[in-house]
Amino acid sequence: MELDHIAVAGETLEEAVDHIEARLGRVMRPGGHHARFATHNALLGIDPLLYVEAIAIDPQAPPPSDARWFGLDDFCGPARLATWICRVPDLDAALAALPMAGRRVELARGSLRWAMAVPEDGRLPFDGLFPALIQWYPGAPTPGHVLASDGMTLTRLSVCHPEAAALNALLAPHLDAPQVAFETAATPGLRADFICGTEETAL
Repeated sequence: MELDHIAVAGETLEEAVDHIEARLGRVMRPGGHHARFATHNALLGIDPLLYVEAIAIDPQAPPPSDARWFGLDDFCGPARLATWICRVPDLDAALAALPMAGRRVELARGSLRWAMAVPEDGRLPFDGLFPALIQWYPGAPTPGHVLASDGMTLTRLSVCHPEAAALNALLAPHLDAPQVAFETAATPGLRADFICGTEETAL
């Protein structure tokens, strides 16, 4: 498992985009629509070959037949960093080792083809702080490879949770993501620290 991207959720896509742009001082690129889960997004490249996704329910899309991913059916409040997504070379093997990640769902948008692990109720374990798992199919570069980073680097992703030690122990045999740190905290949450030149900022 390697860190692929991080996602900021909002009650609207505009709120998620505004949150990222205000914190990072960068303009996001339009993404697209995910018909399977009735969501839409915008994207921003960061180093090393990563990206930030703004995501929200698409009010123009018909409701999906089951729960939306990333727990978006339950999301409320200010836009915030809500999910981290790790890529795996073999999603079936990853799910055999970590079945709590969810069920395999096949997805496509434009030239992109991928499979995602999504829990039946849309809610990831550990209050949403278990990583979402993704397998990209060959044939097109992933967003992390094509989005310009403008020199912004993710230096640390802090996964804060009362059971951080247990989550770390569960993921440690599989995770190869040096930026990720697990911290015991009373309130679950994520924090991403960035540097651009001599400037530091965070989501």
